[in-house]
Amino acid sequence: MKKGFISSRLRSGKKTLEESLPRKIETIEGKKFSWIDLQNPDRTDVEELAKKYHFNSLNIEDCMTKFELPKLDSYNDHFFVILHFPPISPKVGIAKNSQLSIFVGKEFLVTVHQGDLKPLVDLVELCKTKTDQQRAERLLGTSSGLLLHEIIDVLVDDLLHTARRIIANLDDIEDGAFDETKSVARSIALLRREINKLRRIANPLKRFVLEMANNVKRFSNEGEDLALLFDDVIDHIDKVIETLEESRETMEIYKDTDFVLSTEKTNKVLAVLTIIFTLAIPATVIGTFYGMNVNLPGGEGSEWMIFGPYTSFIVIILASAIPVVLMFAYFKKLGWVSG
Repeated sequence: MKKGFISSRLRSGKKTLEESLPRKIETIEGKKFSWIDLQNPDRTDVEELAKKYHFNSLNIEDCMTKFELPKLDSYNDHFFVILHFPPISPKVGIAKNSQLSIFVGKEFLVTVHQGDLKPLVDLVELCKTKTDQQRAERLLGTSSGLLLHEIIDVLVDDLLHTARRIIANLDDIEDGAFDETKSVARSIALLRREINKLRRIANPLKRFVLEMANNVKRFSNEGEDLALLFDDVIDHIDKVIETLEESRETMEIYKDTDFVLSTEKTNKVLAVLTIIFTLAIPATVIGTFYGMNVNLPGGEGSEWMIFGPYTSFIVIILASAIPVVLMFAYFKKLGWVSG
């Protein structure tokens, strides 16, 4: 009973946390279409729009799923696409991908997301408040295809900025990778994880943007050439992919460098400890013999007292030091002991 009660409390707490997320629905009227943006929506919010615009029920399920693979479904009067982008953070460190679901038709554009895509949130605010009157009128005064391009463009630009922040982090890791006094193995592993996450976002994104460019032609105005605009977005995605590939190769170099230097440092430490242990062997052996309760040359009760009462001490020191000196000279000759 106690375990079930705790599990129930945990589930209840999780539900409360989800419900506490800011739920926001914005409807912005353009000249020829409407833009509906849903942040952290309930199922009922999406289902109401589905009835109005005749969306497929399977697409509604995909919208409400926290993580769905990127996809594009095309219909007679609209198309539906799911894309992934990294959430915005002041430094590199991506917890999970942010999902953006978009319905695009001639008279509407619907965006569904969790509100952690700051460029999109800022764009919604700009079009709503008209803080940049000229830009807002340009986006809302033509077609849903142009607005779709702007949404994808600002998100891809931010993805490019994130990739460039990785380059800045690489410069910091480079200094540590060639510094034997610092350990950068954890930093290398974390940055490699971020690079792989961004690669999993950028590689499929290019293919879906190409498909969107082909589909959005149906909903553009006559004489409106969106192909060139989407080509520019694809060029930016190519830069992101190229940057990530170069970063990945650089990280492999730093990883190998850190491994080699760490191994070399460990080998040096082990070599020093081994030599110290080896040079201590004669003293240990001689000390063991003279610690026995037997008569030895120079020992207590021995007639061999060449150096007086300290003969035992002197004999032990000489018997220990001479082999050490000979062994050290031999190691030096073999090159085992460097300067």
